[in-house]
Amino acid sequence: MKLQTALLLLLMPLATYAQKFQVLDAETKTPVSFATISFGDGKGTFAGEDGVFDFPKAKYADIDSLHISAIGFKEEGFSTNDIPAIIALQPEASQLSEVIVTAPKRGKYKTKKKKSVTHEDIHTSWLPTVESEVAVLFKRYQGKSTRIAKLLLPINAETQYKSKGKGKFATIFRIQFYENDNGLPGRAISHEKIVFAINQDAEKVFELNIQSKQIFIPEEGIFASLQVLGYADDKGKLIQSKKYREVPTKRGVKKISTAFRPLLPFTNEFPDQKTYVRRIFLNNKKWQVFDKTYNENSNLIKSGSRNYGMGATFHVFEE
Repeated sequence: MKLQTALLLLLMPLATYAQKFQVLDAETKTPVSFATISFGDGKGTFAGEDGVFDFPKAKYADIDSLHISAIGFKEEGFSTNDIPAIIALQPEASQLSEVIVTAPKRGKYKTKKKKSVTHEDIHTSWLPTVESEVAVLFKRYQGKSTRIAKLLLPINAETQYKSKGKGKFATIFRIQFYENDNGLPGRAISHEKIVFAINQDAEKVFELNIQSKQIFIPEEGIFASLQVLGYADDKGKLIQSKKYREVPTKRGVKKISTAFRPLLPFTNEFPDQKTYVRRIFLNNKKWQVFDKTYNENSNLIKSGSRNYGMGATFHVFEE
């Protein structure tokens, strides 16, 4: 009887007990870092750098399906009762474009800057959640060959509120790039991952050096986006925590996405610029311009603070 029980345990899926799953490239068998895990109900989470994510049934008892996706791979969907311990994603046709494959230029260049705008007003700051992504368009400097050397990311770490209970944090962000599709963020561009953490000690403008990534801006421009992945543990690893709160209301339990620090200051200093946002687990991942058509009740929009003041340092090459 003991032997039969032991064999039964061995044959049952590993995920039934560990409730951990790993996303791999079906061809190379390597981890797909920070894959998107959508619960199919407007909420979701991310796998870690090693492609591993948690899905304890007790925590997500009301979820019946998962959809796993990553840039450069075909999306896969599973019933929560039938999730394999190893999820293999099939690569799609290459999405590389001239932005990434341009050969590194070795000639002289001049350093130019598009200014960033920041402030400490929490009332005109965006509360980032894992379901939100914010994108800004960058164009070539005076039409010349332009490499993005640094992204200048305005943040509000709320340092002046520490006495009111705001403690330490470390939030993991991801930078992604998108083609300019008639003024909207279009096809995602495959590139070496750009993932980093920001904590409470960061300056008001976080300078992210991406010179080694060789990101050259095409003639039509390029969108750079900032996306929250979640909090980091003391080793810098993504914490697999529930990304929404369940709040009882008269109409039933309402799911509210968890907001992460630092806040992102929005500004009214760029009247001609357009910032685009999307909720990646809702509305078919559709990008929307951040104005009254997105949410006419938004206090940010009412105040005129409709743009994220992301800046950049450029290397401008002579043709």
